[in-house]
This record gives sequence, C-alpha cells and structure tokens, in this order.
Amino acid sequence: MRTPWRRRLVRTDALTAVRQYDGPSTHPVLRDVHGNRLELDPRILAAEPLLRHELDTGVRRSLQRGTLCHGADVLDRLGHRIDGETAPAVLRASGLS
Repeated sequence: MRTPWRRRLVRTDALTAVRQYDGPSTHPVLRDVHGNRLELDPRILAAEPLLRHELDTGVRRSLQRGTLCHGADVLDRLGHRIDGETAPAVLRASGLS
C-alpha cells in the first residue's frame, strides 16, 4: 500500500546511480546498492543546507567506495544551480547588493 506518508530511505553513502530524466519532473532520482529509489525535489536541498551537506558527504563516500558509477555530475550541476540562485538572495538579504 502506498500512502503520502510512506517513508523512503536511500543510503547516500552507498549510491549506485543518480539520474535526471527529461519530462514533466526533472527531479534527480537516487538509487542505492540495496535497490532503494528516491526522487529528490531540488527545492528541499535549496531550503535545507544541512540536508545538502549530508547528501554531498554521502556522495563523496559513495565515490570513494566505488559504488557510485553513474550521475555524480547530475548532483554537481544541481549544486551549482542552487548556489547560483542562493548567492544573490543572500546578498540582497544582507544589504550587500
């Protein structure tokens, strides 16, 4: 049974692939060595810097362990996009721009 409250867990330190498909939903899809799958809304990462840090740490561990074979570039591009959107907002809020 699927409910909106179903908890989805993905081991970010054991990722095998990150994909971003074209279409109505361009959210990255993370897969781990256990077969778990999670579609990630980029707005959550933009709003939660700690969560983004945890994801980055897990991706680095997956790369070090050799489990992440596909898609590290997807998360890299996403990080650059979030940084590009966040930096101007921070400067405006601090009165520096």
